[in-house]
Amino acid sequence: MGMGRVENEAITKPSSSSSSTSVTETVNGSHDFKITGYSLSKGIGIGKYIASDTFMVGGYLWAIYFYPDGKSVEDNATYVSLFIALASEGTDVRALFELTLMDQSGKDRHKVHSHFGRALDSGPYTLKYRGSMWGYKRFFKRTALESSDYLKDDCLQVHCCVGVVRSHTEGPKNYSIPLSPSDIGLHFGQLLESGKDTDVNFDVNGEIFAAHKLVLAARSPVFRAQLFGPMKDQNTEHIKVEDMEAPVFKALLHFIYWDVLPDMEELTGLNSKWASTLMSQHLLAAADRYGLDRLRLLCEANLCEEVAINTVATTLALAEQHHCFQLKSVCLKFVAMPENLRAVMQTDGFDYLRESCPHVLTELLEYVARVNEHSGIACKLGNEVILDGGDFNGRRVKQRL
Repeated sequence: MGMGRVENEAITKPSSSSSSTSVTETVNGSHDFKITGYSLSKGIGIGKYIASDTFMVGGYLWAIYFYPDGKSVEDNATYVSLFIALASEGTDVRALFELTLMDQSGKDRHKVHSHFGRALDSGPYTLKYRGSMWGYKRFFKRTALESSDYLKDDCLQVHCCVGVVRSHTEGPKNYSIPLSPSDIGLHFGQLLESGKDTDVNFDVNGEIFAAHKLVLAARSPVFRAQLFGPMKDQNTEHIKVEDMEAPVFKALLHFIYWDVLPDMEELTGLNSKWASTLMSQHLLAAADRYGLDRLRLLCEANLCEEVAINTVATTLALAEQHHCFQLKSVCLKFVAMPENLRAVMQTDGFDYLRESCPHVLTELLEYVARVNEHSGIACKLGNEVILDGGDFNGRRVKQRL
């Protein structure tokens, strides 16, 4: 009887492998800082600075600091100092920097101190915490600066670049399916425009607007209480809306359904910036009234971009009344500028501001004092203007809108 032979065969399984890549790069940004009235800033004091507005790069806020009399006591105001500082919370933020004093003669002989494009022995500079700085105590000798092409019309131009070092790991991307943007607003907007299945009517100054209770209740806590709460309106065929213009209510409904602002020019029939500002002011108040926080923020952003002499006082009053702190800050800064203050005080909006929010005038005075202190200009306003809208002869001058 024959014996069978058993052979051991190796079973080869497919190997499993994967890969990923660590990417370290800089997120770059820049800021231009114009320093006017250089000669007036001299004598501000050693260690005292003039700061730029903050700017965002790589998820952090930064600011440029210029010391007209220098940063260090030991230099005895012989040099001007220039620094870039971390202006927001952060720990061990690594970055590359470049500070440039611009040649204003057109010869492009700029004074540049830069990390970019250089081999750095210790790598990028590390800022430990908010307020940490990089720069030069002896950036430029003052006597040389004042006779140079960097100073023109008593102004200096500083250009700053920041490159924040970021690292992230990328794995393999097996597939990518493009997705269309959300279209829920389109569907609800078409529902409003069709007028189908509406179950509530609003009377706004004699104009009737039909809508859907469930949509309004889903979007606004105020409508929810009005239409479904224990104190709900019984007659939903005719709900009267007081203290609101029909175009404003129409814009409010447009946002509730479409989730975007309407075309202001088309809505008002006017193509002026003033008309857009006026609508945004009314819509801001309506958004606050109906608890539509996103609409309120959109109106606040629009009004920040549309600040103007004729409308800023009314906008400031609205910002105070509806707790829009960013908008309020923008308006105060604008009004406090010496070239704007007198003109704003002569507008009808300033009367409304003084009567409706008199305590805001105290804050405005503080801003005016701060602006004059930082600019180094002697404050003459005390002898010429009183914050009641009158000039030094007691006359009122109205601006035409």
